[in-house]
Amino acid sequence: MRGLRGWRSTSAPKEIQPTGARRYEAFGRVMAALACDAELMEACRDLTWWRGTDHSWYVEWREGLYAAEVAADLAGRVDDPDLPGALVTPVGPATSGSATLDVMGVCFVLRAVDPLGRARLNARPGAWRLADALDTTRRTSSRHPWEELLGG
Repeated sequence: MRGLRGWRSTSAPKEIQPTGARRYEAFGRVMAALACDAELMEACRDLTWWRGTDHSWYVEWREGLYAAEVAADLAGRVDDPDLPGALVTPVGPATSGSATLDVMGVCFVLRAVDPLGRARLNARPGAWRLADALDTTRRTSSRHPWEELLGG
């Protein structure tokens, strides 16, 4: 066994050192928060992400919400009651096309390509919307979205 310095091994790869672990924990929290928003996941096309050369994360999508709206959602969803303070803080102004966030000390750059915004997405008619399908309290004379989808 090689010698240990503190709690980490001197032979451990750099990627599993504490700074790398924090980067991936922040990434996991952001992606989990994005996955919780059904409207976001349904509306965005080509959601992609990559790690920058400076160890920041880039998240990009086509259509869907404005970057400022996604940044506001992330600020509200990424939290941990055991940790003091906010885990997400904005870095600079957020626009419809881009926003930069500091999540647990890790930089996230959000980019929206040809965004529509939440208001336009909610007003846009569609053959089937997940939010409508999950609303079981709505009683109308028209067919439900899942009936349209299943042909019932």
